Amino acid sequence: MTNSEHHHHHPAARPTRCRAPRRAALAIFQSRAAGALDPRSSRFTHSFQQSLHQIHRNMNVFRLTGDLSHLAAIIILLLKIWKSRSCAGISGKSQILFALVFTTRYLDLLTSFISLYNTSMKVIYIACAYATVYLIYVKFKATYDGNHDTFRAEFLVVPVGGLAFLVNHDFSPLEIMWTFSIYLESVSILPQLFMISKTGEAETITTHYLFFLGLYRALYLINWIWRFYFEGFFDMIAIVAGIVQPILYCDFFYLYVTKVLKGKKLSLPA
Repeated sequence: MTNSEHHHHHPAARPTRCRAPRRAALAIFQSRAAGALDPRSSRFTHSFQQSLHQIHRNMNVFRLTGDLSHLAAIIILLLKIWKSRSCAGISGKSQILFALVFTTRYLDLLTSFISLYNTSMKVIYIACAYATVYLIYVKFKATYDGNHDTFRAEFLVVPVGGLAFLVNHDFSPLEIMWTFSIYLESVSILPQLFMISKTGEAETITTHYLFFLGLYRALYLINWIWRFYFEGFFDMIAIVAGIVQPILYCDFFYLYVTKVLKGKKLSLPA
């Protein structure tokens, strides 16, 4: 068999998700183990510069504005609950799911350091998620509208958990948890949308929260298109899951633009 024939019949390697920042962090960790992280060493300088280059290369305006939209949504919700001393109209189940999303996604905080920005954002997301859950279920529990927050969250968590085991990039605990968080995030807003559909309306501040949350997902979708076009980066799991949430938001976005932005209250047709 010739080399070309051997190459032709050799099964194609399964494409893996490009985790450049994580690989850069791992490279620094490995070089430390080899005693190569002497600040005077040219190898240290080269590794550090490579790490910075990877971080810079993977950050674009869509990803940055997506992160800021996400942060804005979380802060809007926290301030809304704190200032009004009420969590009326907010789905506690959606907030528990988001807390679960951040916890399972950012387990790599314990194993790797990518950048100060990356670590700070992860810590802020986790802290804010649990602070929101605390406000809803403990601090302002009396105002929580449990009668309308009736979506069966287990119908989301169990299938998503099974899917994460079956469809992932690498069958390892951290990777399965990351995949689980990606799948779960795409549907975590369903209890909130279901609650709005049951009550038939939503406070304006709640709609602003939902708008920025939806905008974050839409911007990340553009970010993936950008990275595929300019960097050849392609992550099927993140992209497919990322498409689901904007689809769920379509009806809400339409009502937001036609009613809320014109100063009217968002109420669903009877």
